[in-house]
Amino acid sequence: MPLFGGYKANKLKTNLKMAVSRFTIASNKKSALMKQQIREIAKLLAEDPPKEEKARIRAEALIRDDDTVEAYEILQLSCELLSERINLITQSKECPADMLSTVATIIWASSIVDIPELIEVRKQLRYKFGAAFDEMAMRNVDGILNERVTSKLSVQPPAAYRVQTYLEKISDEHQVGWKPTVPLQAKDISQPMAAPIGKDVAEGAGSGLGAPVLPTITPVILPVPPKDTEIAYTPVLPPPVVPDKDDDDFNIDDPPDIPYIPAAPKSQPHSGSNSNNNTEISNRGRTQSAGENSKSNDDDDDEDKTGGDDDYN
Repeated sequence: MPLFGGYKANKLKTNLKMAVSRFTIASNKKSALMKQQIREIAKLLAEDPPKEEKARIRAEALIRDDDTVEAYEILQLSCELLSERINLITQSKECPADMLSTVATIIWASSIVDIPELIEVRKQLRYKFGAAFDEMAMRNVDGILNERVTSKLSVQPPAAYRVQTYLEKISDEHQVGWKPTVPLQAKDISQPMAAPIGKDVAEGAGSGLGAPVLPTITPVILPVPPKDTEIAYTPVLPPPVVPDKDDDDFNIDDPPDIPYIPAAPKSQPHSGSNSNNNTEISNRGRTQSAGENSKSNDDDDDEDKTGGDDDYN
């Protein structure tokens, strides 16, 4: 044991109380910053087009701060428990069984959270329960640590589903009306958020001379009518021309201008009606030729009669 070291109950209790106050200050500070982050995320989602990728990164940082505050509150309760049971810790040669997870979690968290008082708390607990207990807590032997604290202080990024849930709640709270452009797939719900690809970054963003990012337009495919379907033709009439009565050339007796109405396009006959049309045309030609022959015969008869009269005279 060092000459000026060793376990000191008063020093342990003092640092535990100071750690409780430090946790409170740190939690309040992070909570105030989180409110500002929420407003910034709402502004990003309200832009046209919304900067969704940047908003997702900000939401991930917001989730990390939210988890840190949650872990701070749990560690604060653990420090208060050790401070109240300082006499039990002092009189015990080994860590009490009901406080095993609490003491080990404080030792493990002292090297992660930014609370300097926990460093001195860890030293005092190491003096009291030995280096083996300190190493067991740092290695989380037999899952001795508080799972909720370890998960909230983990370096792993949050799931994509949780990030999107935060964005939707912020959008509803600030009445932004944002909806995700690409819905999450079932396989991506538990995975971390995908890395940004820069789809929200405009071309020439530095000078402002680049082309803006155009939204994706889905082509509309119109139905094609069947070949045998006759399409009704409706001519588009131009608006009537109303003469100006103040004009000097205006005459009420002049006829009005009749607008030009385009004729309906001739529909092509179907292949099945070609034979009928050809038959009708041939019959019409035969009738016309027979009429011309009969007319020529009548003309010849008239000439003969006229000639006979002349000879008689």
